[in-house]
Amino acid sequence: MLDKNLFKLLGDNKKYIFIVVALMAIGLFASVGTTACICFAISLAVRGEKAFAAYIAPLCIAVFCVAVRYAVSRINGDLKDLLGRKVKKDLREKAYEKIVRLGVKEADGIGMAGLTQTAMEGVEQLDIYFTTYIPQFFFAMTAPVILFLITVWIDWRVALVLLAMVPAIPMSIIAVSKYAKKVFAKYWGKYISMGGEFLDSVQGLKELKIFKADARQHVKINESAEEFRKITMKVLIMQLASTTIMDTVAYGGAGLGIMMVILNLANGWGFGLGLPAVAGALFLILVAVDFFLPLRAFGSAFHVGMNGASAGRKLLAILDLEEPKWGSESVEDRNISLENVTFSYDGQRDVLKKVDMTFPEKGMTAIVGESGCGKSTVVNMIVGAFLPKEGSITVGKKDLHSLSRESYYGNLGVVSYNTYLFNESVRENFRLAKQEVTDEEIYEALKKVNLDEFIRGEGGLDKVVNEDAENLSGGQKQRLALAVSLVSDKNIYVFDEATSNIDIESEAIIMGNIKDLSKTKSVIVISHRLANVVPADNIYYMEAGEVKESGTHEQLMKKGGGYEKLYSMQKSLEEGYIGGTPLTATATGYQTKGDRNNG
Repeated sequence: MLDKNLFKLLGDNKKYIFIVVALMAIGLFASVGTTACICFAISLAVRGEKAFAAYIAPLCIAVFCVAVRYAVSRINGDLKDLLGRKVKKDLREKAYEKIVRLGVKEADGIGMAGLTQTAMEGVEQLDIYFTTYIPQFFFAMTAPVILFLITVWIDWRVALVLLAMVPAIPMSIIAVSKYAKKVFAKYWGKYISMGGEFLDSVQGLKELKIFKADARQHVKINESAEEFRKITMKVLIMQLASTTIMDTVAYGGAGLGIMMVILNLANGWGFGLGLPAVAGALFLILVAVDFFLPLRAFGSAFHVGMNGASAGRKLLAILDLEEPKWGSESVEDRNISLENVTFSYDGQRDVLKKVDMTFPEKGMTAIVGESGCGKSTVVNMIVGAFLPKEGSITVGKKDLHSLSRESYYGNLGVVSYNTYLFNESVRENFRLAKQEVTDEEIYEALKKVNLDEFIRGEGGLDKVVNEDAENLSGGQKQRLALAVSLVSDKNIYVFDEATSNIDIESEAIIMGNIKDLSKTKSVIVISHRLANVVPADNIYYMEAGEVKESGTHEQLMKKGGGYEKLYSMQKSLEEGYIGGTPLTATATGYQTKGDRNNG
């Protein structure tokens, strides 16, 4: 009923749990004191006591107990609110810090929708788990013992009967807990799955409309929603059934205790502590229900707690993901080498096989090959997303993962076909790369990628980039991403399909900048389009995870191997006409004759 792994997530906030439980116990004593004063006053009235002075003491004590109970309730409410805010803040920080530590490694098998729902809605559910379920769990275990120690001095027989009936409630909770755990795990899984499908449908709405598949997707989402409705109804039915069982046990146990009190009165056994019969009997009758109410409240919180626990396990799954290992050494020499590197995603099929590559601190090195040959995997190895199964990756003769991540990433810049631009102003996007960047530096970088006039005409650096850069064309987005990377002034640049799916003009501008960068920086280019890598100082041609050939463009063409065949095939496809104008090979790729002077 109490998940130790989830409880550890509280960290230093555990103290608030125990303070809340202690205050709840004080509130219980105050409630018992109020009940005792009322019973004593009624007993005086039954005996015919008419002097007001006799009622002053129990009245004052009762008022004091009520005040204590009120104060404790207020303090408890404030403490739970404080605990909830701290827990949510700490858990979201842990989730975010974990994602940051994972770095460029993706959260395997979770997905963006699941990650978002776990960090947002899941943490909200854990808030209820920690602020309601856990305090009530400890209090429910403590309250019956406190009441037994009080009532045993009045009538040990009634106290024993009430205490003996109390375990029936947790036993009923345990009976349904295994089933409940499965149901809530399935419930949370369906919830995340439905959220993922909805997000997927919204993001792909344009494609659904184009292919006229929106009606079919609508049916699919309805089916997912119906599955979620069914599992929700299972949860509600289970809650109703378990509540009925707990009510039966609670009120049945209280009723049995009351019968014992009546039997006591009928037999004239009397009550301990010299209490009058009316006061003792009335006190036991009123307190009998209190034996079961804490556990009854815990039973109600149990279902909320199970939901929170299911969400918490999803969060734990994220927090338990293996992180890339980094060291503490700094980057001194920027020559990167892959030596005899073998890598497998699943531990069975090797996607890289004994790869040897060298990337000097100055110059342009290209990695080419057909789709699935291992180019992007090499990039992932270079940026530190994965560890090699065999072999080593070194930076200046130091193992990559012996370096501190801050030092290595301080030297590394990555521009890919899907480089993310934030929903901020153009200026703020540049400030992510360089905090103290000036407007002059930004415009200088924009001029290099032929975007300065466009940005000036769109309102300047305060122009807001829409979500997913929807207010920019594909070429403008790629060139802006390149400009941001140029401002960061890194020493090692990786361009992973940076010219994918853009126009020839944008491609020529980007490749021209890449070649200029290679004069002073280490530039690594991954490209399907071999015309882009013609000016590279060295080209690695890969097939099926292996380096088959390496050398300059001219050297590889003379070999007449796989590179030459792939290049010739692409050239034959690309040589032709774009708008009636022949394509011509240049140092930065293929351009139309009219574009040559703009490259």
